[in-house]
Amino acid sequence: MTVILIVLGAMLGAPLRYLIDRAVQSRHDSAFPWGTFLVNLTGCLLLGGLAGAAVSTPLFTLIGTGFCGALTTYSTFGYETVRLTEERAYLFAALNVVVSVVAGLGAALLGYTAVAAVIG
Repeated sequence: MTVILIVLGAMLGAPLRYLIDRAVQSRHDSAFPWGTFLVNLTGCLLLGGLAGAAVSTPLFTLIGTGFCGALTTYSTFGYETVRLTEERAYLFAALNVVVSVVAGLGAALLGYTAVAAVIG
């Protein structure tokens, strides 16, 4: 049952990641990977909220592991950072690492804190 929940969540998260990434990136004339940044930040916020809500294991498996796991992408984050470095866009590469990590942790903390306070 666990694998089925992960697959169902991923079936929604993966295409949504692609669609959001393409929609966001097409609106920015910048080397910075805004689409990947947005999906990763959104996933961190949602996952933090799920943790703050202390949702049941099946729901966490569906949304946290399946959906958020497919929505967010560490591999693309890494690849895009290397690509920026290869293109000598060192400032964008450094910003991508620092801002993504700090904002991701902040989003997870915000999601956790906000949901835990509401449910309380």
